[in-house]
Amino acid sequence: MHQAFETIRWEKDPRTRAYVDPTRIVWKSEEPGALENEDVLLAGLDGQSSLSAVHPFILRNQGSPAGIVLDFGVELHGGVQICVWQGDHPERVAKLRVRFGESVMEAMSDIGGERNATNAHAMRDAVIEVPYLGATEFGNSGFRFVRIDLVDENRYLELRSVRAVFLYRELEYKGNFRCSDPLLNEIWTTGAYTVHLNMQDYLWDGIKRDRLVWTGDMHPETSTIQAVFGDHDIVPRSLDFKRDRYPLPQWMTMPTYSIWWLLIHHDWYMQNGDFAYLAEQRAYLTGLLRQLTEVVGEDGSIDIPFPFLDWPSSSNPVGVKAGVHALFVWAFEIGAKLCRLLGEEETARLCDAYETKLRGFVPPHNGSKQAAALLALTGLMDPALANETVIAPQAPKGYSTFYGYYILKARGAAGDVTGALQSIREYWGGMLSLGATTFWEDFDIDWLDHAARIDEVTPEGKVDVHGTYGGYCYQGYRHSFCHGWASGPTAWLAEYVLGVRVEEPGCRTIRVAPDLGDLDWAEGTYPTPHGIVRIRHERREDGSVATSVEAPEGVTIIR
Repeated sequence: MHQAFETIRWEKDPRTRAYVDPTRIVWKSEEPGALENEDVLLAGLDGQSSLSAVHPFILRNQGSPAGIVLDFGVELHGGVQICVWQGDHPERVAKLRVRFGESVMEAMSDIGGERNATNAHAMRDAVIEVPYLGATEFGNSGFRFVRIDLVDENRYLELRSVRAVFLYRELEYKGNFRCSDPLLNEIWTTGAYTVHLNMQDYLWDGIKRDRLVWTGDMHPETSTIQAVFGDHDIVPRSLDFKRDRYPLPQWMTMPTYSIWWLLIHHDWYMQNGDFAYLAEQRAYLTGLLRQLTEVVGEDGSIDIPFPFLDWPSSSNPVGVKAGVHALFVWAFEIGAKLCRLLGEEETARLCDAYETKLRGFVPPHNGSKQAAALLALTGLMDPALANETVIAPQAPKGYSTFYGYYILKARGAAGDVTGALQSIREYWGGMLSLGATTFWEDFDIDWLDHAARIDEVTPEGKVDVHGTYGGYCYQGYRHSFCHGWASGPTAWLAEYVLGVRVEEPGCRTIRVAPDLGDLDWAEGTYPTPHGIVRIRHERREDGSVATSVEAPEGVTIIR
């Protein structure tokens, strides 16, 4: 390195760059002569131009843009590299319109309109200039499909290659899950990959949008990270980012998201056992807990700005009230535990008192599966009753991708693993049936009716799911199709099917309590600070389950 780097500030990007070739051509201009040799784009050529073009892909604008849509086979984060040979523009540059899409139809869309395509948070639709005899890179978004149009009128352009520039963290999947149902295996992997893609500069909610750190979104994400990667510094980095950007008495955008910050710290400490890091949170953590007590009334009511669980539940304010109440109970219960670990007994007793007060009053769930799940998980409602009367009926109708994780946990707590597995197949499997390779910001099981796949141009008589549905801040093509909060089944399968429950900080003691539901067998690995735990469960002919566990030194297994 040049000696100047000893005095200037610079930072190495922890992510890896890779080039990904397109796997197929989805659509192309039908005008005769508009395209030539398009199959060369599937030949795996690199991005190095040369003075002489050899069998180039040719775009001809004959009065209207000449275009092509490429499929890169899987959701990616990054941009695109376009390698140009020659053309006939006197300035030796060409204007290309480049559009990224998480679905084919998003890549075919125009900004705005009823379908709500947008450049918010990331440029995914722009006209760029590319030089002859060079490779130009453009874009920093989440996508699987790219449309490229030559917009210079009555011009032609020769391309050597179009490749995706994939920007990601190179990580080992230390945890894994396999079972007798291939669909569940695919769902586990898809959830893991969804979170993996969102591990960028920080732990993001989505790679197209919002590309922000949201502590509520982070809880399912960090649960998945614990099950797949074990430990990664992106979690404390992101938690500290939120703490420092929202000093008390500010909330982390909303009070419930401040609670999620607290709950993540508990889970992260149990997984990794880093007491020194937990101790760094002492002042903020105790201050936050005291601030939470200030919004609890004498009658146990909670008065906060913007009470929020997730977007789909927002239309049921009575249910939201019950869910928020349960989150506060959870916060004070976990807060007391963390305070005692930190030697903060006074704040711990304060938490005890407020937990007791809140447990004396249980607001009605009003039919909200999200609220009933939280009430069940915090002991405010019997899990079996919550499952039988609220969650299981018509499931997975009423699920949401974020709170689906807690709905599954409530069903597991009720002993209904078989029902939970079927919901996973129908709900998360429903996204896969439409061509998804990552899980979405939201999904409604009713969207499957007459739905077209997202990896095709919508046929006559079918519904463009991406452009038609969505709500709140994610209407139409603004809808993120790679959202980490939707990864819940990946963490849940480790916890409830493999049966991994961390009993002591740092995974020093792990309880293995499997439930195969309707599966014949399941096996997997779980990462700990001490090494990998290997687990296999197999159903015997008499219905009992044979279990084998291999644990590294430093981990005690209890059954």
